[in-house]
Amino acid sequence: MAISRKRIGILTGGGDCPGLNAVIRAVVKTAHHDYGMDVIGFKDGYEGIIENRYMHIDPKSVSGLLSKGGTILGTSNRADPFNFPVLQGDEYVYLDRSSQAVLNFESLGLDALICIGGDGTMNATAGMEDKGLPVIGVPKTIDNDLVGTDVTFGFDSAVVTATDAIDKIHTTAQSHHRVMIIEVMGRYAGWIALHSGMAGGGDIILIPEIPYDINCVCEKIRDRTAQGKNFSIVVVGEGAKPIGGDMVVAKVIENSPDKIRLGGISHQLAAQIEGITNIECRVTILGHLLRGGAPSAFDRILATRFGVEAVHMVAREDFGQLVVLKNNQLSQVAIQSVSGKQRLVDYDHPIVKTALSLGICLGHPEDISLEEYCNAIVPSNKIKFE
Repeated sequence: MAISRKRIGILTGGGDCPGLNAVIRAVVKTAHHDYGMDVIGFKDGYEGIIENRYMHIDPKSVSGLLSKGGTILGTSNRADPFNFPVLQGDEYVYLDRSSQAVLNFESLGLDALICIGGDGTMNATAGMEDKGLPVIGVPKTIDNDLVGTDVTFGFDSAVVTATDAIDKIHTTAQSHHRVMIIEVMGRYAGWIALHSGMAGGGDIILIPEIPYDINCVCEKIRDRTAQGKNFSIVVVGEGAKPIGGDMVVAKVIENSPDKIRLGGISHQLAAQIEGITNIECRVTILGHLLRGGAPSAFDRILATRFGVEAVHMVAREDFGQLVVLKNNQLSQVAIQSVSGKQRLVDYDHPIVKTALSLGICLGHPEDISLEEYCNAIVPSNKIKFE
């Protein structure tokens, strides 16, 4: 009896980032080269499988994708199959369209669905596994906040872009003797701010996990001025907040699974610093610049490794698993184990300790340890890694 040719579905969900196309390319090439499998790409994340919008992808169609940013499939950060927004009249209503997604999957004769995305996409994918879909996850996000893996693809590219921007801002800061504040993405995690701040020579790095004391920030700036350093570079994550304060919300998107859009803390910080020190501040918000452009060499390789391994997992029928990187080795964890969780920066992380040894201000008084500070103001701040 002849064995039927297997078919894989693939989608990219959530925010875009460099490396998505590299994963698609790796999946298609491996599926065809190693297993003779066909690949169908769903358009715009889970919207595509719900609305039955898809395209056939072959090795010829992925030629040249390795270095291209974005995703040829399109993506959506509003397409939750269990809470799908549908416009009725002037208002959105939210419907469970997961059963329709299952029907469309089955009607196409698919054997597996590879879902590339971050925490929101993995939450949805965990739910689709519960409905019986044979799913494989691939971890993507510039925020690097997905548990279970040491790193997500897209993160390194964002750090490279942010570092390049900080390098350029350094020269104008020195020329005009100003405090330059660079705001980076990352949502509730400070990985991008921490890494790009260190790589770019930031003097002050403020992250969501460590609420800052504005007086300590200003003291650091004054100390630098007293030493003849007449400029300062402040790198701040969009989710950073002062002690006793809240994160700055730029807007609320009602028809999105994650309604909160952060942004603008840098302007609040600039006003506070100018008011206390009387030193002129300038703000640069990098925003979606961090999502665009070609992936870094690291991300091209990581995305390719993830894509190849995802297809091998399909062949082994390792369904319900997320391919991850642990100690530079590919591994896998259950998608259910990462759903609804976030990987945040712990105050005793090695990178944090390195920053402190360099004299970088993280927004706390220098006469007490960061551990004492965090335990005093946010006792639950200490996040243990998976």
